Amino acid sequence: MNKTLTAPIQPNEIEWRIQSKGNGKMTIVPYITNRCVMERFDKAFGAENWTSEFREITNGFICRLTVITKDRTIYREDGASKTNIEPEKGGISDAMKRAAVQFGLGRDLYNYPRVFVASADNYIPNWAYPKLEKLTTWINEGKCDRDIVIIENK
Repeated sequence: MNKTLTAPIQPNEIEWRIQSKGNGKMTIVPYITNRCVMERFDKAFGAENWTSEFREITNGFICRLTVITKDRTIYREDGASKTNIEPEKGGISDAMKRAAVQFGLGRDLYNYPRVFVASADNYIPNWAYPKLEKLTTWINEGKCDRDIVIIENK
C-alpha cells in the first residue's frame, strides 16, 4: 500500500455525518472528503498517473479509480447510491470515496470510536467541530483508546 494513501486522515480531510438521532443525542461518523481523495492521489501518483471513471447503475454509480505505475496499471471499483441532496453529484462523489478506500485511503476511519454528540438538533452544531478536530488529532497521536466518545457543549 502507498504510504501517502494510508497515512492517518487529518481533521481537514474529514466530513462528519449524522448516522442516527434520538434521546437528545446524535451518533456521527467520519468520512473522507472527495477533495481528500483527489489531493492524496495527486500526491501519491502524480495528477497525470491516475484517472476516475463513472458509470450509472440503477439508482447509483460505480466509480473506477485507475492508477498507472511504472510496473503496472491497477484499478479498484466501488459504488454508491444517489444521495438525498444533489443526488447525482452526491452519488458520484460517494462512489469515488468508496473506491479510494479500496486503495487504503481512509480505512483508518473504520477504527474510530463511536462518537455521540449531545444535541437534539437536526445538524451537527458548530460548537462540536473544534472538539471533533481535537478528537481526530488525539486518535492520530494514539491518545484516544476509548470505544465510545461523547461530545458535549461544555
